[in-house]
Amino acid sequence: MKSKATYVLSISIAILAALTSIGSLLLPDMYRDNPFVKTIWLGNDSVTLFVAIPILVAALAYSAKGSSKGQLIWMGMLDYMLYNYAFYLFGAAFNAFFLLYAALLALSIFALIFGLANLDVNRISPQVKKDMPVKWIGGYFLFVASGLGLVYLIQSIGFIATGNVPAIVTLSGHPTNVVYALDLTLLIPWLILGALWLIKRQPWGYVIAGILNVKGPLYTLVLAVNSILVVNAGISETSELPLWGTLTVLGLIASVLFYVNMKSEHESEKR
Repeated sequence: MKSKATYVLSISIAILAALTSIGSLLLPDMYRDNPFVKTIWLGNDSVTLFVAIPILVAALAYSAKGSSKGQLIWMGMLDYMLYNYAFYLFGAAFNAFFLLYAALLALSIFALIFGLANLDVNRISPQVKKDMPVKWIGGYFLFVASGLGLVYLIQSIGFIATGNVPAIVTLSGHPTNVVYALDLTLLIPWLILGALWLIKRQPWGYVIAGILNVKGPLYTLVLAVNSILVVNAGISETSELPLWGTLTVLGLIASVLFYVNMKSEHESEKR
């Protein structure tokens, strides 16, 4: 994938994400949200700064050498940035970094579009080993999609039936649930589509799975870290760490199974 525009956009994303994360950690009072949401933003900033940005930069360098694995990891990190800063743009109380959130979301959208448009999908398929457990990985995607979807469905229908607003909406102080909104549009449909195409070993199934196997465990890591922080801050007595920690481990296993079962360019050339 030779796209100078995608590289430039991605480098810009890494720089702006670092600026927002460092600035927020140094100036935590910038956040105007309630203590629960503010704690979550700070946890998110930490994971983005110390984990996500280094992975994005490494993927850029790896991809520059012509690695298909590097390209998929790169696309996965762009998807993480898109998903992540959509939360900030639509979920954070208006603050000094609002324009940066808007820029990061816009840049991530264009970078992902340009990156996928320049991705040689037909080159990726031959690099997938026959031993890749596509049914296990796809089954995990469907498990996560059905679990999240069921929770959102039950709580949304429960509101229709009883008028009781879901607890997470009350806790966050938001007028609606940004998590439900973004997961139902930017995550769950892609988990389902990626799973079905991956199980059928369709070329775009490998691409979507490669992206989700990066974005997924990284974001459940964010949620696991935030679960620890809100309990330590005395904001919540119930920890969701067992849930998000387990999903992070399972997501990492799925990611390893996927990427280990992709041949390197050197192996593919030999064949």
